[in-house]
Amino acid sequence: MPSIGITGGISTGKSTFCECLREIFPAAKFFNADQAAHTLVQLPEVKQEIRAEFGAGVFSRNGDLNRETLRAIIFADATKKRALERILHPRIRRQWRAEAKRHRNSPDFFFADIPLLYETGGEAFCDRVVVVACSYKVQLARLTQRMSLKNTEAEQMIKSQMPLDDKIARANHVVWNDCSRAALMEQAHFLAALWEQQSWTKR
Repeated sequence: MPSIGITGGISTGKSTFCECLREIFPAAKFFNADQAAHTLVQLPEVKQEIRAEFGAGVFSRNGDLNRETLRAIIFADATKKRALERILHPRIRRQWRAEAKRHRNSPDFFFADIPLLYETGGEAFCDRVVVVACSYKVQLARLTQRMSLKNTEAEQMIKSQMPLDDKIARANHVVWNDCSRAALMEQAHFLAALWEQQSWTKR
């Protein structure tokens, strides 16, 4: 069965869309890049690379990564953001590619929730890509509420990513998430029916 990439912008609703897909395909395998990154930064060798790049100031006295401090650095400095991506993304890519390969002969779907799919060239390893999108106004409101940010801080985070319009232009499917979860679920059901009817070949 196919490997389907799920991507979009920050706070556009990727996780909620994946929740909808889980309800429709309870046997499907899901890979979440954010969860993988959360686990990776706890590994000694990854901590060592982060410390070498960002300094000891991004760690607490007991050696735990201060995620808020690191996040503030990378969203204020594109060079530092790319440096962190060079540390994490090859490892994340190896993980999800390995899982997708193991799942290739399964009768069930494989979904990879990867926010920076296009930025890292990950679309080359997907049979289809879904971009979960919403209006800028809704995205900004969700982000400020979710992370308790000022508008200027949220705007900076959004602008640090590839423009959502560029992702939409490259997608196989676009899910619009300005409204309710019920509307999102309706779109998930539509795509599920479409995928189940298709014969799968690599793009």
